[in-house]
This record gives sequence, structure tokens and C-alpha cells, in this order.
Amino acid sequence: MMTVRYRTVDVDGLPIFYRSAGPADAPAILLLHGFPTSSHMFRNFMPLLADRFRLIAPDLPGFGRSAQPDRSGFAYTFDHLAHMVGRFTEVMRLERFALYIFDYGAPVGLRLASAHPERISAIISQNGNAYVEGLGEAFDPVRAYWADPSPARRDALRVLLQPETTWFQYQHGVDDPSLISPDGPGLDNHYLSRPGNEDLQLDLMLDYRSNISAYPSFQAYLRTHQPPLLAIWGRRDPFFRPEGAEAFLRDVPNATVRFLETGHFALETHAQEIAHEVSTFLSRHV
Repeated sequence: MMTVRYRTVDVDGLPIFYRSAGPADAPAILLLHGFPTSSHMFRNFMPLLADRFRLIAPDLPGFGRSAQPDRSGFAYTFDHLAHMVGRFTEVMRLERFALYIFDYGAPVGLRLASAHPERISAIISQNGNAYVEGLGEAFDPVRAYWADPSPARRDALRVLLQPETTWFQYQHGVDDPSLISPDGPGLDNHYLSRPGNEDLQLDLMLDYRSNISAYPSFQAYLRTHQPPLLAIWGRRDPFFRPEGAEAFLRDVPNATVRFLETGHFALETHAQEIAHEVSTFLSRHV
């Protein structure tokens, strides 16, 4: 097991927290978390690969231990998050790296990849969707908000920010819930409870519709540049269905697709298996 370090870096005046592990001269992997979590989701995964890769996992603005600027002066959109992650890679002098994308990290990372394909050595998508057929029924309340972004619809989504919903995301599809450490959802709920966080999360839920509009551009990037791609998926994810993993094969026919018998937060139960697949995949391609 290798040492993981915890630091904060200034990105255009905004403190961005990140955790890192591995040799500075090793092939780099940028790990992008999703909702409602933070780089903490990679706590068990990073040490498993740090003997042969350089791993860097930032917290997105408004998440984890990164700054949470006020909505009045900071746009919580996926375009803006992607811009901030791009600037983070420049501040960190990450010139070329593999992307590990999960949940919200997928549209953020694919925006970055589309804008700077020369920087991307490979993509690992762990329940990171880029196809409409991958959207599960659990997205239906958010779809209703896109169709009618009224205050009433917005307030109806506040249930998605409650502790019970966070626990659902971690436990749904897991055969043995006793394997889920309470630390992950507990920490997520702590960050969600910060003043102002609920409304920035609702802003991002509304802007998620921009990701659906961007799917064709993400797919065009994949078809044009053919990055080595591993889609490794918790098959029982209620948010991003297995069809989303299989759809990558349309645009990257040589992609590798693997399924795990678990849910959305697959690293909570299958970190060892995912690390093995990622190591084998990157050893072939990077």
C-alpha cells in the first residue's frame, strides 16, 4: 500500500483540494468523482494502483473540501466545472493523463477530453454515462425539473439531497449492505448539509440537461479520436443503466466493457476488482 497525500492548490483564486499518490514520473490518471460525493470515493482505490501510476483526484468546486463559492458569483454549470478542472490540470502541469470518470465526472471529463484530445491517453468510465439509453428511471424526477424548472419542481427535488437518498445511492443493488462503510455516505451528507450547498446542487441538477445536449459532441470525440476506453459498470445502477456502458462500443468498437454485480458506487464493494481491470487495461494502452 502506497502513501496518499492531501493538498490544496489555488486555481484562479479558488482553493481546490486534491489527493494524490504514486511516483511523479509515472503515467498519470485524473480521477473525477460524482454526486454527491468527493475524492473520498477513491480512498480505497488509489493505493491499489499507486505503485505504477500517478493518481490525482480533485474535489470539484462546491464538493468535498474544495471551496464552495457563492452562487451569486460562481456559475454552477457543467461547462464551468469542466473549465475549472482543465485549469486544475494546467496548474498541476498534467500534460497527458488517463481519465477515470464517474457520474458527474463523466460530462466534466468528456468536455475536457473533447476540448483537449491531445491530453487524454485513455478513458475509464465507471458508471459514467454519455448516451441517452444509459439514463435510468431514477432520473425521471430530474427530467421533470428540466421540462418545468419552476420553484415547485425545484423544491420537489430537495428530497434527493436528504440523507436517506444518499444511503439509497450507496446501497441499492448491493447484495450485502454490511460491506458499505458508513463513512462514505456520512461524509457526503455532511458536505450536503453546509449552508448554501443544497441550492448549488439544484443548479447542477437543472444544468444536467446540458449534458444530454452535449452527448452527440462527446460521441463525436470518441469516434474521431478512438481513445483506449474501458467501461466498467455496476450493473444494478438505478441511475445509469448497463445500456450506457454497451453504447460506448458503437463509437469505440475496440472498447472493453465489464460488468460488476453491484450498484452505483461500485468502488465501495469492488475496489480490488476494478483496480485489477484498470491496471490490466492501462498496462496494455498507456
